[in-house]
This record gives sequence, structure tokens and C-alpha cells, in this order.
Amino acid sequence: MDMIKRIKKKPKVNYDLGGDTLYIFVKDGAEEEFVEVADGVLVELNTSKEIIGIEILHASKILEPLLHNKMIMVP
Repeated sequence: MDMIKRIKKKPKVNYDLGGDTLYIFVKDGAEEEFVEVADGVLVELNTSKEIIGIEILHASKILEPLLHNKMIMVP
């Protein structure tokens, strides 16, 4: 099943300016483990191995190439 279809509701997003970390909360629950899917990008899993969140370390550096000179529209 496609990951987008598994996300039932709109994720919550939080940015920690001091730590330059972007948190995307997909589902409530306690983190059992995480998997680093790319350098500085962690996928957090619960005990059922479901994705509950995504953490992006050094977010400004990782996302800068994607955001450079582009406007992001948030509904």
C-alpha cells in the first residue's frame, strides 16, 4: 500500500530552530525504533513497525536545495 494512503489525517509539523530539526508527526504513539533512510533523515516506528514520524536533522541544509527560490503553498 502506498505510504500516502496509509496516512489517514494531516500530519503535524514542528521545527526546532535551535536544533535545526524538522519533525513530522504522522501518527500518535511511542517510538520503539527508528531507521535512518538517508543521511540525517530518520523514520520513527512504533512497536507494530508503523511509521509514526519523520525527523530531519540539519533540516535547513537538507531542504535548502528543494526550497531555493521556490514558494511553498500550505493549505
